Amino acid sequence: MFTGECCGWRAGLVACLLAAAASTWADLHWRAPQEVSRGSGERGPWRQNESRYDFVDDPAAAWSPRGELAVAWVDQRRKAVLLQRYSADGKALLSVPVDVSRQPATFSWLPRLAWAPDAAGRLHTLWQEIIFSGGSHGGEILYAASDDGGQSFATPVNLSRSKQGDGKGRINRDVWHNGSLDIVAAPDGGVFAAWTEYDGRLWFTRSRDGGREFSPPLLVAGDPPARPARAPALAVSRSGAVALAWASGDDPAGDIQMALSGDGGHSFEAPRTVAVTPGYSDAPKVAFDGTGMLHVVYAESRGGPFDSSSIRHLRSDNGGRSFGAPREISHPLPPGYAGAAFPALGIDGHGRLVAIWELMRGSPARPYGLAIAIAEDGAHFGAPQLIPGSVDPGGGPNGSTQGLLMSKLAVRADGEIAVVNSAVKVGSHSRVWLLRASLP
Repeated sequence: MFTGECCGWRAGLVACLLAAAASTWADLHWRAPQEVSRGSGERGPWRQNESRYDFVDDPAAAWSPRGELAVAWVDQRRKAVLLQRYSADGKALLSVPVDVSRQPATFSWLPRLAWAPDAAGRLHTLWQEIIFSGGSHGGEILYAASDDGGQSFATPVNLSRSKQGDGKGRINRDVWHNGSLDIVAAPDGGVFAAWTEYDGRLWFTRSRDGGREFSPPLLVAGDPPARPARAPALAVSRSGAVALAWASGDDPAGDIQMALSGDGGHSFEAPRTVAVTPGYSDAPKVAFDGTGMLHVVYAESRGGPFDSSSIRHLRSDNGGRSFGAPREISHPLPPGYAGAAFPALGIDGHGRLVAIWELMRGSPARPYGLAIAIAEDGAHFGAPQLIPGSVDPGGGPNGSTQGLLMSKLAVRADGEIAVVNSAVKVGSHSRVWLLRASLP
């Protein structure tokens, strides 16, 4: 039993931590929203690659080691992944965005970006290309790299080469999210990529030479009749340990799973459950901080995968072999919202955690705007807040229209935050925009 004096000391410490978190938020100054791209809002019926789509969507962002920002998105009219580079002070550096995908006959969806941490000009891009290779679902995982900081890209390479509908994160046979893929870069030329296919197999591949050659895909989980894997997320530590997390489909009480590799992705230990919960756990994001602590954020519903959810954070001090108790970080919701889902996670050079997530409203629930919460000490998040400028003033819901497994957050080592968002209002407009702030 604690004494009254001890309880008072602990209460004071918690109060100080909460005050510090609140102070961080109060000092967080958001710049005016910066338009990245604008398009129409035409989204006709699905006719595979003959569909009449004319809108912009699917943004992703990443900071380079020298402090520049890369933003990728998709122009559905051109069926292209496009990329723009921004200076540290927010100036666009390319007069015309670069066409990364160069596959005009097939749709390109939901890119991911990763800078090589020890090669300032090496930028890796991964996306889902809607190639129909003979199966019932279209989708291949394509990769392209730049050696000049995103000014040009090598010819795309197909990493999956299958008929299984790669990039689909299945909840059940009738419902899935596209964008079920991830990529991360490590020092010394390491590049790691993961994706799932429609039937639920989770694949992983690695490169030791900066993405010039990749290993044959390794099956990690989800081989039928096992539960399908969805929404993979990758992290690599300074020591080279790889953590791969994912959610489970076809299970109304599915939990987040994780597999660890201590040999640079050559092999993985048997998957383990990071937290057993009564509700449905989804859309994990993972990151190692500078001390080797592994952090996970994910959405947790009150019931099955279509119930309203909140965002939880948990952490491991032994590389992911065990975790502490999860903490809810999305309460209270801003007025008018019914849930929080599809989080993202970033860590700056001081170990401060930044989490953002989609804010859900309506029935069926759709995302309108983003929220943010910050943990000064790497553990205790302050009260969440609506990100100013994250709601489309024209009334369009947040993208992506192809599924909400995205990568909208980038946090620089010095505490600079970049958030990208998109909105599509069918019959009206579409837009991709950038929001920036600095941690003090």
